[in-house]
Amino acid sequence: MPVDSSRYVLISSDCHAGADLRDYKPYLEKRWHDDFEAWASTYFDSWANIDAESEWKAGVSSFMDPLNWDSNKRLEALETEGIVAEVIFPNTVPPFFPNGLLAAPGPRNADEYEQRWAGIKAHNRWLKDFCDDAPGRRFGAAQIFIDNVDDAVEEIRWAKAAGMRQVLLPSDHHLKLHNLYYGSLEPIWSVCEELDMPIGRHGSVVGSDAELDSIDAAHAVGVIETTYFGQRSLAQLIISGVFERHPGLKFVFTELGAGEWYVNAIAGLDMFCMGAKMDGSIMKMFAGKAVDKLPLLPSEYANRQVYFGALVPPNVLEIHRQLGLDKLMWGADFPHHEGTAPNTTKAIRGGMHSASEAEARQIFAKSAAEVYGADLDFLQTIADRVGPTVEEVATPLQPDEIPDDPNFHMIIGAHAGMFEPPGTKR
Repeated sequence: MPVDSSRYVLISSDCHAGADLRDYKPYLEKRWHDDFEAWASTYFDSWANIDAESEWKAGVSSFMDPLNWDSNKRLEALETEGIVAEVIFPNTVPPFFPNGLLAAPGPRNADEYEQRWAGIKAHNRWLKDFCDDAPGRRFGAAQIFIDNVDDAVEEIRWAKAAGMRQVLLPSDHHLKLHNLYYGSLEPIWSVCEELDMPIGRHGSVVGSDAELDSIDAAHAVGVIETTYFGQRSLAQLIISGVFERHPGLKFVFTELGAGEWYVNAIAGLDMFCMGAKMDGSIMKMFAGKAVDKLPLLPSEYANRQVYFGALVPPNVLEIHRQLGLDKLMWGADFPHHEGTAPNTTKAIRGGMHSASEAEARQIFAKSAAEVYGADLDFLQTIADRVGPTVEEVATPLQPDEIPDDPNFHMIIGAHAGMFEPPGTKR
């Protein structure tokens, strides 16, 4: 990458896309077409009315927006934000999913598994074609379930051959947990290491259909618990020895935080493992057999194999200066309303103005290029036309420039100490 370029390459490690609802049908096996028509004719997402008049929609309600599937419109919108490449996670609802892709638990019976497995395979194949529409600029995350390990391994091998760049594990949910410490999952870790295929989890807003009269509380608690359900993967993978057995495995936490939770969690895991190796300790009694198989501290495994895709407010930047910036990847969360668009340059100025040029290039592009295999020389040719300048990013955001958007306040302001959220009373 030219070191004298005046503009940054922005690779968003966190974007979302998907087909328009009925455009998934051609990607399904024909035996599912009648079932698909029955499902599609009655499908309704209760979030569909959220931000109905906004181009930047919240959560899964954006399944209605052509930004998900209109390739040229999407490229134009991203370039307006200075973004030249993206890692794409799902957004629209694959066939046979219940209401809300990111709020749904995993399949809870064999019939549901069979249908929804067909649905996410259809999404993966649509996504492959969508990525092929913008070669070198779109890096797809292939969804899997882990209920059937043989199916998962076969899909991972397909995904690698198809040019996909990450494997997305199903989200944990209070109606269905996926315990990543199970030995039966070993073939999944093995094939991802073998193929140098990063695997990870993305934040989700878990909902509940168990008690419909509790739906308001379920939504609120789901927002609180989304990070917990994703973050619990860290301890499971380390303590069960997955990282010890597979030192080449890359695990990515996307939109699950990249700051204090990780520092606190990894420090706690180090203390736990040290205690579990002390004769006579209660931790030795319960965890000694597992921890004795780990020659390294949890922090050493994580420093070697864990990556983060996240918005980068000032506190996250400072934490990763201490941890090492090579594991931090900036993300815009496009096209979600809670992401940086349509104020991306302001967001990165608010979060990253104190970064040196070398630090910014690492976070904006180099880390993601190393994980996902992006060609930075190619992307720089696009960034030289649309990317933010080094001077722009280094210019601190002033209070009078802050958009009148509560989500922007949450992204930058609450962490920067620059201002108070709207409506704050003294």
